[in-house]
Amino acid sequence: MTDTLVPAEELVRSSTRRPLPNESADYRAARDALLVEEIELRRHLARVAAQRRALPPGGEVKQDYRFVGAAGEVGFADLFGNHDTLFVYGMMYGPERKQACPMCTATVANWDPEVPHLERRIGFAIVARSPYPRLAAFAREQGWDHLRLYSDPTGAFWQDYIGEGPDDDMAGYSVFTRRDGTIRHFWSVEGGPEIADPGQDPHGAPDPNSLWNLLDLTPEGRGTDWYPSLRYDD
Repeated sequence: MTDTLVPAEELVRSSTRRPLPNESADYRAARDALLVEEIELRRHLARVAAQRRALPPGGEVKQDYRFVGAAGEVGFADLFGNHDTLFVYGMMYGPERKQACPMCTATVANWDPEVPHLERRIGFAIVARSPYPRLAAFAREQGWDHLRLYSDPTGAFWQDYIGEGPDDDMAGYSVFTRRDGTIRHFWSVEGGPEIADPGQDPHGAPDPNSLWNLLDLTPEGRGTDWYPSLRYDD
């Protein structure tokens, strides 16, 4: 971002939007003040993204992690496909779990229709600790058509980049790069309960789950007494 941006307040004052039906002067004043903050938030997110892109080279990935997917066993480099950037989401669905994590399921479900678009620019993979046949059956049950799911049978990748141990069933996501044949870690979401603000679950910013982003636009917000489910009976 440059230092020559028009102040947010000036942008709001120069807006040509029409008043909404029956809104009060108090509502419009409060909404304009909120719009100033929304512009500043957008700019802050852009600054954070630029800071992320400017990270120095991460650690080299020297181990050839092995995974099992629809085509059988593959190496870590295979997850890149024809791209030089790879996004990997670690889904909480370990072999000891009776069912997949509902939150992870809600998160990756909103990515499924986006995969054809994402794969125009990056490699995109979902990794879990359960055996691949179990992952494939779950994907069919959920109606996922595009997500590429892989089992991490040894837990080696999981231990290095997702959990603290091969059997630590938690969620996480990382980005890797491949330059001149060398694969490096670029960025991972970091932090757990210790970084959460009061009354909030720990999550990164921006939150990759559109479910929460949409609820943030409502008067009730995310709430504190609701959690996604794998199925709803009503």
